[in-house]
Amino acid sequence: MITPAWARAMAAYNAEMNRRLYRAAGALDDAARRAQRGAFFGSIHGTLCHLLWGDTVWMHRFAGWERPPTGIPGSPAWITDWEDLTTRRTQADAGIEAWAAGLTPADLEGDLSWFSGATGQEMRRPRWLLVTHMFNHQTHHRGQAHALVTAAGARTEDTDLPWVIPPEAWAG
Repeated sequence: MITPAWARAMAAYNAEMNRRLYRAAGALDDAARRAQRGAFFGSIHGTLCHLLWGDTVWMHRFAGWERPPTGIPGSPAWITDWEDLTTRRTQADAGIEAWAAGLTPADLEGDLSWFSGATGQEMRRPRWLLVTHMFNHQTHHRGQAHALVTAAGARTEDTDLPWVIPPEAWAG
């Protein structure tokens, strides 16, 4: 079982890694960000857009955020403008951090039920597992985006968790 302190640390890491990744991607021109690079979601832009889409879907389930108007297949093209994507990423990260700051142990207990568009059925899983999945999903696709950005010639900063977030972010 995870703790609220773990979720706060992951939210802080997520936000900082997104700042670092978006700075690196922002150094590229729009054509480089949109170039199809053979990744699962195609381009840097598409991968980052899917990542924000996934966070928004999970936060819809956890905290009542507005649900994206598209499913997984449309997620890479959900937000077409780079500046809009960047702004919405920053807003989402602040929202995830605020949500994590308010978590209690009871918020991570029990099950969450929802209808999954991906599977076409009702799902039910432990809340703590789903919160873990959200942060794991972020790390997975951010790693893909990091590889794409690096291959495109941009430099990112350190990505190692213990050196990225300050100690107060993991304090209980």
